Amino acid sequence: MTSLAGKIAWVTGAGSGIGEAAAVALAAAGATVVLTGRRREPLEAVAHRIGSRHVQPADLTDAAQVQRVGDYIRSILGRLDILVNNAGLNIVERHWSQLTPEGIDTVLKGNLNGALYCVTVALPFMRAQKDGLLIHTASIAGRFIGNLSGPIYTIAKHGIVAMSHGLNMQECIHGIRSTVFLPGEVSTPILDKRPTAVSAEDRARMVQPADCGSLIRYIACLPPHVVMNEVHLSPTWNRGYVAALERGL
Repeated sequence: MTSLAGKIAWVTGAGSGIGEAAAVALAAAGATVVLTGRRREPLEAVAHRIGSRHVQPADLTDAAQVQRVGDYIRSILGRLDILVNNAGLNIVERHWSQLTPEGIDTVLKGNLNGALYCVTVALPFMRAQKDGLLIHTASIAGRFIGNLSGPIYTIAKHGIVAMSHGLNMQECIHGIRSTVFLPGEVSTPILDKRPTAVSAEDRARMVQPADCGSLIRYIACLPPHVVMNEVHLSPTWNRGYVAALERGL
């Protein structure tokens, strides 16, 4: 495994799920990891697990709080090599018949605005270094339109896909690479926000957070002259495929 020793990685949504797994995997490869999320307690638990001293809670929907984390990274660590732009959320009342302006704002700010704010903080580091990697957790909903995740989540994740490809188009001359990661169903706490409960058996068949962490570490260890533009990771037992087979489609 390629070493990430000397690299500084900033992981958002790092208190659980894919973000936690990414932090663990990057730290195991030697990176110094800065952990960001809304709640300090889960971040402290992950920090203890990986031996990090860099816990920076923030509400990523607040641009000033995102900039504060960037200021911390600049003053304490002096560089930023990897951004795992992972924080995201969904709501139960997600379908058109249930949506309110407040729900729309919650989903767009939590999945798209926050990610954009983090990119604007990361890019000045990476341009100055002529090197850097951005990995954005989108979703299969960012590539294929369906009903499961709700329309606003789907819109936001399509925006993340467009953002990542646009970054490669403009920032490649600065040695910056951007990868958009589109997982299928992953067994994380966001499933608790599904309108229909997901069984333990179904969760066990899904992609697991550690699978995502391993993939993120692999991307981070690629040589700087290549970029993985987009990558999907789905469970073999794909519930959408299985449902179609059961209907005889």
